[in-house]
Amino acid sequence: MAKKTSKRMTKAREGIDANRLYSIEEAVKILKEKAAVKFDETVEVAMNLNVDPRHADQMVRGVVNLPNGTGRDVRVAVFARGDKADEAKAAGADIVGAEELVDAIQKGEINFDRCIATPDLMPLVGRLGKVLGPRGLMPNPKVGTVTTDVAAAVKASKGGAVEFRVEKAGIVHGGVGKVSFTEEAIAANIRAFADAVIKAKPAGAKGIYLKRVALSSTMGPGLKIDLGALAAQ
Repeated sequence: MAKKTSKRMTKAREGIDANRLYSIEEAVKILKEKAAVKFDETVEVAMNLNVDPRHADQMVRGVVNLPNGTGRDVRVAVFARGDKADEAKAAGADIVGAEELVDAIQKGEINFDRCIATPDLMPLVGRLGKVLGPRGLMPNPKVGTVTTDVAAAVKASKGGAVEFRVEKAGIVHGGVGKVSFTEEAIAANIRAFADAVIKAKPAGAKGIYLKRVALSSTMGPGLKIDLGALAAQ
């Protein structure tokens, strides 16, 4: 039995051509106009890539600092001791610890959105791989979350750093702001995110790398984006 479309979604889709490729500016304008719920929706971009992440040389991952931030209050946990712990707290980290933080996480207390660790504590953090890994929270030097400069990492996480990683189906997605942002701010964030994913093209990717891109809001319709402008980046 086909799933019935709600009245709200039916109204949201009015005037949208499912087969048309929209420019980033057109899509952003439409999403802002269609926003009709009481909370500030997140604008999300989904990029379908011609990669198979089961192969190590086709993995796509990285981090991008959005020029206009995410609009989210990001809770940051840091594994550090001594002076580095003090630096993390001064930079605004929400949770800082070592063994006691491991114990809390093992008990299911995961009250953070991003996790950072100093290199010397990675053997300790490694015990949490089965807990943090599936949630995308495991610290990794490739995306700047294993570092001695914990202050900079905390500030970046709080300020608009977005980590991305390709899923099994070859899709990378991420939040690129809120519908309350200006059209210019959202468009700039989208271009920064797309640029980072394009630059992260792995050595094993063959043929056309970028297949499809769609833009949506939390409760809004999805719009297909013209790849021409993104490819030009």
